[in-house]
Amino acid sequence: MERSVETPATLSRIAHVVDLRLPGVDGESHSLSSLAGERGTVIVFVANGCPTARAYEERLIALQDSVKANGLNLVAVNSNNPALSPPDTQPEMARRARERKFNYHYLKDASGEVARGFAATCTPHVFLLDSDRRVLYSGRIDDSRMGDRITSRDLENAIGDLLAGREVKLPVTEPFGCSIVW
Repeated sequence: MERSVETPATLSRIAHVVDLRLPGVDGESHSLSSLAGERGTVIVFVANGCPTARAYEERLIALQDSVKANGLNLVAVNSNNPALSPPDTQPEMARRARERKFNYHYLKDASGEVARGFAATCTPHVFLLDSDRRVLYSGRIDDSRMGDRITSRDLENAIGDLLAGREVKLPVTEPFGCSIVW
């Protein structure tokens, strides 16, 4: 993955995300280009064992439902080391995806290489890519860990800017949640 040298405050300026290929919970291998939406892609780093990431599952399902009609696609990536975090093995990921009825692709980054390339720090940590795979937004989904009292829908606002053809007003926010288990 190519990216320019930058500080965490400017992560949204990653030059271009090259294509990647990861195994999905469906037993197939998927490339970013095959999962990308016509107008853009939301990549969210998650983990089965993280209470914050679990609290976002319903919001991610709803988000995928709302953005798909607008030419966007959501892809979840689990980069936790399964040897150190047993809930994050591929079989456990597949079980959780079935039980929770995920409507988005859920991929395993067992080496952590993809998360490192994005400079993802925690779960959830989200990145909004345009159709050219440039990162327009990076950070949190919204400002509420458990879904109560949401006052800032940061990812949805960034998506709105993308769909309206505007520059993303707030391209970087500070993500929160569980640290990725390397």
